[in-house]
Amino acid sequence: MSEIRTAEEMPVRRDDPDGVVARLEEDIIFGRLPPGARLTEDALMSRYGTSRHFVRQALVDAERRGIVRREKNVGATVRFYSADEVRQIYEVREMLTRQAALMIPLPAPQGLIDELSALQQQYCAKADAQDLRGIHEANDAFHLALFSACGNPYLVSSLQDYMNLTLPMRAKNLADRDGLAQSRRQHELMIELLKGRDSWALAQLCVDHMQFSKSDYLARIGSGILR
Repeated sequence: MSEIRTAEEMPVRRDDPDGVVARLEEDIIFGRLPPGARLTEDALMSRYGTSRHFVRQALVDAERRGIVRREKNVGATVRFYSADEVRQIYEVREMLTRQAALMIPLPAPQGLIDELSALQQQYCAKADAQDLRGIHEANDAFHLALFSACGNPYLVSSLQDYMNLTLPMRAKNLADRDGLAQSRRQHELMIELLKGRDSWALAQLCVDHMQFSKSDYLARIGSGILR
């Protein structure tokens, strides 16, 4: 696979807080700032060419998403999850995912099929272009559109929180040839299952869909690669 394009070399405007948040998130979830790395304000100001105010905003946002830990007398660090924590987080995400999928009325309306088909085309285009952040954004857009069809915005909000929490665990696989190919096939199968009436098959596929990245992250913890 040729080199994945990212925003790593793009400058951040000093008056663009969203740009700082996006760059910090990207550096963490794609491994340029590894788990356990200290995040000092001065270093981040220099890294992103921005103000202390916007760096602090970015750290608060990243802490809220669960990818940064801030502790008294320690400061901010990229959050490291133990194997037990990863399993527990995925247990909750799997339960939320299964429930949301089971609540989607089948056969799904044509409008949902068309929306997901369009999002899948965007996802495949980003994958073909090897645009790592674009793949991540298109993938999450696909899943949020799918699960929003369950009709319970509180369930979707909780599910989105856990999708964000698992970002550092799953983002690496967006650049993995086999993982990305499997993801594309499973998206297509989800769309096909939405046209039928087997809610249990759809729910199981949605749960199976997240196992590749979970298993890979646990394997990397076991090998000590994340430290």
